[in-house]
Amino acid sequence: MTNPAAGFAVNTYSYIFGGSAADTVARLADQGYGGVELMFFPGHLWPAELDASRLRGLRDLCESRLRLVAVNMPNVDINVAAAAEEMRAYSLDLLTKFVRCAGELGAGGIVVGPGKPNPLFPMPRERMVSHFYRALDVLAPLARQVGTELLIENMPFAFLPDAESLMQVVDAYGDDGIRVIYDVANAHFIGEAPTEGMRRVRDRLSLLHFSDTTRLSYKHDPLGQGDVPLAGLAKAMKEVGYGELPMLEVISHHPDADIADSCLRLQQAGLGRHG
Repeated sequence: MTNPAAGFAVNTYSYIFGGSAADTVARLADQGYGGVELMFFPGHLWPAELDASRLRGLRDLCESRLRLVAVNMPNVDINVAAAAEEMRAYSLDLLTKFVRCAGELGAGGIVVGPGKPNPLFPMPRERMVSHFYRALDVLAPLARQVGTELLIENMPFAFLPDAESLMQVVDAYGDDGIRVIYDVANAHFIGEAPTEGMRRVRDRLSLLHFSDTTRLSYKHDPLGQGDVPLAGLAKAMKEVGYGELPMLEVISHHPDADIADSCLRLQQAGLGRHG
């Protein structure tokens, strides 16, 4: 029987406290997955902790054992659209290092958040858009230079949480090379139908993230622990021409078992590359 894991890729969020990126790549490759999305996190994957030899070794490992689909980061830690110039500069400096590292690792893309508003008294939207665009002015040409893609994500805590607002702002920037990663759980949490959101971002869609949540409490749980609707997603994926592996971004203290079970559930819903 074909290993269902081969039809999916796995984000390493659940593994950031348990070992290095290299250890995690080997662990996931042993389980038969088709790709990986590495999380930037100190002790797991962090530019300041990686010399040229370790970067080359990690790239060789991914190229030989498990394709590096993308890199990502806990976007709650940084904010390119912050009110304070110092915070924007700090965030952009980190992102610049991450983009360069993505290129050195041969990652297909790097997931970037558009920035977060103050939930009590947000800045005017046009000001946040301006800050976001200034960050793109730096990051977009750098991504092209190093051979990776910027993947802008729909995040509930960002100032562009839904597919419509995200596409309006990214389209208005005018760079066809900037892509979108669409997170199904994020969409469901804010009340957006994932099938409709997927269709809205289709012209820039490069990657889909899957996990489970409810609309009452924001989670990235294993599939089956929330109420994200899977019906219709396979049809929508085919309709928009999605060609990448579905990415499991499941956060769990028992990731091996929970991610494997999530893959089975997605495969049963027709969502795996081989489903």
